[in-house]
Amino acid sequence: MTNDPSAAKYQVRARIAAEGVIDKPDVVGAVFGQTEGLLGDELDLRDLQKSGRIGRIEVEIDSRKGKSEGEIVIPSSLDQVETAILASALETVDRIGPCRAKIEVVSVEDIRISKRQKVVDRAKEILARLQEESKGVGIDLTEAVRKGVQVDEITTYGPEHLPAGPNIDQADALIVVEGRSDVLNLLRCGIKNVIAVEGTSVPQTVKDLSRGKTVTAFTDGDRAGELILREMLQTMDLDFVARAPRGSEVEELTQKQLLKCLRNKIPINQYLEMSGFESTGATREPRDDRGERNERRDDRRDDRNSERGRRDDRERERERMPPPERLPPPPPPPAAASPLPPDLQRYFDLLGGVENASRAIFVGEDDSVVGEAPIKEMFDAIATLPAQAKAVIFDGIVSQRLLDVAQEKGIGTVVATRLGPVGKIPESLRIYTKADLAGPSGPR
Repeated sequence: MTNDPSAAKYQVRARIAAEGVIDKPDVVGAVFGQTEGLLGDELDLRDLQKSGRIGRIEVEIDSRKGKSEGEIVIPSSLDQVETAILASALETVDRIGPCRAKIEVVSVEDIRISKRQKVVDRAKEILARLQEESKGVGIDLTEAVRKGVQVDEITTYGPEHLPAGPNIDQADALIVVEGRSDVLNLLRCGIKNVIAVEGTSVPQTVKDLSRGKTVTAFTDGDRAGELILREMLQTMDLDFVARAPRGSEVEELTQKQLLKCLRNKIPINQYLEMSGFESTGATREPRDDRGERNERRDDRRDDRNSERGRRDDRERERERMPPPERLPPPPPPPAAASPLPPDLQRYFDLLGGVENASRAIFVGEDDSVVGEAPIKEMFDAIATLPAQAKAVIFDGIVSQRLLDVAQEKGIGTVVATRLGPVGKIPESLRIYTKADLAGPSGPR
């Protein structure tokens, strides 16, 4: 009776070497014959094999040049002690057939360990596949439905079939981007008044649509985005400019990054002054600024009318009054403005040197000039300065982007022509403009 090899717990492996030519039956016969009666009735190999406690003895023999070598494998379901005794008994066989031979036990393997390792390896494969298949199960259903609806809302507009959001006709503001992927990304963030130009040439549909709306150009932060923006500046009405971070594309931005770029958009006139570009198209000042200027113009007209009426009243009152006998002494002249601190005076002297030159100067810790660059290359120059700068001085308008870059690079002072519309000013940053020449009003 032979046993089922899968039921064995241990496996005895032994190496055999014989000084002659032998076959497999010779080896099996020698093992049974020379161990008979050696281990007692309880460990007799024939009885153990009949009862299924040891399996079939496997032998592999290779005979070359009058000598034979091979391997013996015996599966065992005995306990550890009995299996070890059986293995040591094999080494007592010293003759196989007519040849002298030697058997040496190489190992006694616990089959359950190898089976357990196979179970672990297979379980890892099954778990990895299960996790891969169930990645999408935990997605928030509400978010998935909302994004699906927002993407489905993309439309085409005009005879050029330009990718656009559903609200471009109804909205007073318009965002112009480069391509379809940019439109999809803005729709995912809930921004629906967006249209793409689909190339470097601005379609006539976009030019016509920009009239009468507040238009923001939102382009990638690479060379192609700069070229498309130049084309827009020359061919259509723009109010604001927003750019993706340098080296990034609008379609790659997260919702937080995208909204931050739109919040930090720059009025078109300020962008032209900072970048050094010239607009040959219909580029205009922002709608809000135009409204404010009209209101100020009306206020000045009303003030002039009121002043004219008051002046006539004063003339009539003066005619009725007798001439005064003695005029009061003139009021003393106002006190001179207090002098600027030496370091601030130096900054304003440097500002005067670059006035109308569209250049920026960077001052180091030792108050020496550590760099100089055109305003349109100012941000790149700040990033590549050979030494730490503590102040930046330029003939231009302070923007929110400059404040963010200065704070990031550890620059503590900014001196410029005037302060533009900015949001939060970092507490560690001092800002001075030409208005402070009459006397410092304190850092902003």
